This record gives sequence, C-alpha cells and structure tokens, in this order.
Amino acid sequence: MASTTHAGASAQAYGGVINEDVMQKIWDISKIPLPFTDSISSGTHSNRRTEWTEDELRAPVNDNAAIEAVDVNQNDSKLTVRLGNFTQISLKGIQLSDTLQAADSIGGVGTLAYQLKMRQQELRRDVEAQMLSHQASVAGDASAIAGISAGFGAQLKTNVKVGATGAVGGFNTTTGLFVAPTPGTPRALSETLIRDTLQDIYVAGGNTSYLMSTPTVIRALSTYMFGTAAKVATLTSDKAQKGNGDALTAYGSVNVFVTDFGQTVMFKDNRLQLEDAADEATMYLVDPSHITQSFLRGYQTEALAKTGLSDKRMMSVQYALKVYSEKSQGAILAIDTTAAVVA
Repeated sequence: MASTTHAGASAQAYGGVINEDVMQKIWDISKIPLPFTDSISSGTHSNRRTEWTEDELRAPVNDNAAIEAVDVNQNDSKLTVRLGNFTQISLKGIQLSDTLQAADSIGGVGTLAYQLKMRQQELRRDVEAQMLSHQASVAGDASAIAGISAGFGAQLKTNVKVGATGAVGGFNTTTGLFVAPTPGTPRALSETLIRDTLQDIYVAGGNTSYLMSTPTVIRALSTYMFGTAAKVATLTSDKAQKGNGDALTAYGSVNVFVTDFGQTVMFKDNRLQLEDAADEATMYLVDPSHITQSFLRGYQTEALAKTGLSDKRMMSVQYALKVYSEKSQGAILAIDTTAAVVA
C-alpha cells in the first residue's frame, strides 16, 4: 500500500503557503526624554553667528569710605564681554520607493508618516547629544566646512575640574571661537570634587538645579551615598502599598542632594549624553536659567524633487547653544566610569 505524506502547517518553511502570524505593531524602546533640552529655554537668532554679552559685579570691598563733600575722581565703569557661537545645521533624509509605500508593510514601516516620525526623534536625540558634548565652535565656510555650535563643555572655563594634564576650554577673544577642553587623565569621581564645584558656582552667583551625567556615573554616585563614607541611611516607607497588605517600599537610590548653601540639587541621568571616551564621562552642574537653545530655523520637514520612482523628504534644524553666564555652570571632566565614587 502506497504511503501518503500529509503536509501539516508545522512543516511549512518560512515563506510557504501559510500566512505568518506577525503582530502589526513595531515595538520601540528608544523613545526616551531629552532631559537637557527640556530644562533650558528656547529662543531665536537672525544670523549664522549669534552673539551675547556677559557682565558681572565686582567683588565687594570693606573699605569703601569717602570724605564728606569729596569730588568723585575715580571711574568704576566696566564694559561687558562679548561672546558668540555659530549655527549648526543637522539633517536627516528619507527616501522611500513607490512600491514600498504601496505595499502592506508591518506596522506601516514603509510609509512616509512612520519614517518621518522616527527620523524626527533621531534628529532631536542627535541635537541633545551634540549640545552636551565638548565640541569646539567652527565658523564654517558654506562650502567644504560645516558650521559647528560649541557644546556645553566647550563654553565653560571657570568652575571646571579636569584630570591631570587636562585643560579647560572657553571663549577665545582673539579668534571669536569656543575652544574644546582637554579632559585629562581619568580619575574616580569624588564627593569633594562635587562639593568644591558646587561651592565655586555658589560663590560666583550661580544656583545649581541639577547634576547631569551618564546613567553609569549617576548610579555610582547613588551607590556611594549609601556607603559608610557618605553615611546616608537606606530609606523605607512605612506606608503599606495599596493592595500589597503590609508590604514596604525600599528606595535604592539617592536623587536629591541639599548643598551646604541651602540649594536642593537633583541627580539626573541622561541616556543621550555620550561618553567622552571609553569608560570616561563628564558630569555637568547645571543652572538652566542661564542657558538657551537658539534657532535660526526650527525643526522643518521639506519635500524634495521627485526624480524617479521614490519620494524624498529632508528634515533639518539650524541651532546654536548659548550659555549666557558660564560662571553659573560647572563641570567635572575625566570621570573614570569603572571606578567607585570616593570621598
């Protein structure tokens, strides 16, 4: 008797006659906040180079006494310092074939709407990372050299802690450009470095709102706060959680630090802040009231000419980061992310 082979569904190879069971949704875990962008103000400027002036009061003296009816024969006038940054253009491009757009793609991945949404998010993430970098400003020549907006790290020079052999950046009044810092030799982050920088900022007149760094650095700092050196006790809540009977909540992190000067400083990790090098990062001490993301042209999407069987779109933004008073900010560079935080 001849045998019969039954073609069961389980025997069908991928791409066979059985319809695949594919969920019509694309799962994306990369849509995360923009902590730095969201905390600072936004503004506009009208030229490739955008400038601002910086001023500060002289230090107080305790011998300012004058004879009665004396004539004023001194000049206490003081001119401001003029700084400037250049506009940076950041782009994302999309090109989808007519065939792909007509096909029934999973989750609509082959549609312009989906691609525009995802690339827009990528563009904003790029800008967040660029603003938190140490990149120096570049004028650009509208030909072969792109204009570069100086990153946050390059605009700071006063309250900056670098490693051995390191050098701070800041504004060069001769060239009119911001210079990138040299982080120096990596070393462990310390409580003393943080306290010293917070004090320097406070004495200069700044009011730090938060410390920002990579998740690895923020976790290491939180871990240190629970150690014997910091003497911060593990916190628990004696309030029972709803539906959990007598369960208590144990908090395994420290995210607020009250300074010696009465300032409440938040710890903020930023998943978009890139390491400066392998196992090396920066911590910023931020007063967002003195920082602006300024736009020559805001985020825009434009259709490009159709030259074949595809559609093209270009997304762009033209921006510059402006730190109005660099003494109100601080930075700790060359942090060894593999080392534990020390006192």
